[in-house]
Amino acid sequence: MFTDFHTHILPGIDDGSSSLEESIDLLKKEAEQGIKRVVATPHFYANYDSPERFLERRAKAKALLDEEMKKHEGLPEIVLGAEVYFFRGISDSEFLSDLTIGDKSFILIEMPPPPWSDSMLAEIKAIYTQRGITPIIAHIDRYIAPFKTFGLPEKLEEMPVLVQANAAFFLHGGLTSSMALKMLKKDRIQLLGSDCHNMTKRPPRLGMAKEAIEKKLGEEVLLRVEKYAKNVLK
Repeated sequence: MFTDFHTHILPGIDDGSSSLEESIDLLKKEAEQGIKRVVATPHFYANYDSPERFLERRAKAKALLDEEMKKHEGLPEIVLGAEVYFFRGISDSEFLSDLTIGDKSFILIEMPPPPWSDSMLAEIKAIYTQRGITPIIAHIDRYIAPFKTFGLPEKLEEMPVLVQANAAFFLHGGLTSSMALKMLKKDRIQLLGSDCHNMTKRPPRLGMAKEAIEKKLGEEVLLRVEKYAKNVLK
């Protein structure tokens, strides 16, 4: 069992899959790469949407996909979640519990470009201390680069959060991939995702990342990642 913890695989809900056919193709590609479970994390923007409208659209998309999946064998299991874009006052928002992954107390948070202020980091921490929900920082690779990390790996290591990285982080080569492997080895990355959106420009590539990681760091690191995933989803 290996989990893709960040996908835009539900049809017609955001800038990800545009159709049922594309969603099935994405799931087939995931299965080819040994992925047994995917977390569907469509974008949620509090400034443009309401939780009620979002949840209704998500439920309809999932129901349509579930029906289509019955026609195919060997596709990964889908767990519902959301990719919630950070906003001021997020830690005071009672609806966060409706956007958690599965029925559990973890939530995927997309941050704005760095640097992040102390007040922003305090809000992230307060999601845990006030709401009892553990933030998962989405695609850490979007916010850092070699020699320009803004101190984020160290800051996040001291906070009650988990960190997710995209497959692409491990596939760029050079200093970027070296940085990704170093962070993963130090347990500064806990979860992995493809962040797949479509079959063309942003297809599932987690299988390739797994191979690169196993080659450099060994299978035990991947087993640790999946242990984190199982703990979130249990």
